[in-house]
Amino acid sequence: MTTPKYFTPRSIIEATHLLSKYGVKSRIIAGGTDLVVQMKKNQALPQYIVNIGGIRELDFITYDKSSGLRIGALTTLDSLGKSSLVQSKFKILAQAAGMLGSPTIRRQATIGGNLCNAAPSADTAPALIVLGARVKITGIAGDKIVPVEDLCTGPGQTCIGSGEMLLEIQIPGLPSHCGAVYLKHKRTQGADIAIAGAAALVTLAGDVLKEVKIALAAVAPTPIRARQAEEILKGKKPDAKLLEEAGKMASTEARPIDDIRASADYRRKLVKVLVKRAVKQAIEQAR
Repeated sequence: MTTPKYFTPRSIIEATHLLSKYGVKSRIIAGGTDLVVQMKKNQALPQYIVNIGGIRELDFITYDKSSGLRIGALTTLDSLGKSSLVQSKFKILAQAAGMLGSPTIRRQATIGGNLCNAAPSADTAPALIVLGARVKITGIAGDKIVPVEDLCTGPGQTCIGSGEMLLEIQIPGLPSHCGAVYLKHKRTQGADIAIAGAAALVTLAGDVLKEVKIALAAVAPTPIRARQAEEILKGKKPDAKLLEEAGKMASTEARPIDDIRASADYRRKLVKVLVKRAVKQAIEQAR
């Protein structure tokens, strides 16, 4: 294997220039927890590597009442999970970030990398989807804003074009009486990827479910919304029977596969259970 040429830009402009120049032959690296492994397995063979780890303007967490939460692409999952700001206002995101990998991996892995790796099992994606998050992407042609829900186009694939890079994640503020929870099931108690995951966000108006969002991980080629399950719940007073119906519907919306971690049938059963639990816990949080 030919050793790739390595660049360390110090600005966003310099990075996008390099990415535009070398196009599909280049890959971005930041934390390196995914790309380095892929290269060792010959699953990724870039001719040029653009290390954006030195662009410090991409490492931030800020919050404003009018614009909401902004997270730089280089923010590590450890910083995200431990942020008092995120824990207090967007607990589900701190929860999801804290579930990914081991403490060592979380100290190195970045939120931008976790999203751009586009793994169906990514823990942060379902949480960000139910939060209504968007990503800001830039290239030499300018900037664009894309909902996280639309970012992944397939396993390991995103809508980020050649010569473009992810800059930040933007999350609108949450209304009152809102709760959000992410749950995952994995094979071991240690660091492992999800066999199935479910994120739920609910907003209550009295005892009625005014808004419901449900997103699933590891049960389709990309993280997906369970929109039919959401519709079962919206505008109704939640009870055990209703949550059971929503869980069943979400399991039919899942499109899992059989692999070494679990069968498709087992994953569907997990979705049913995880969705019920996540919605129930989100409701309790909202109250």
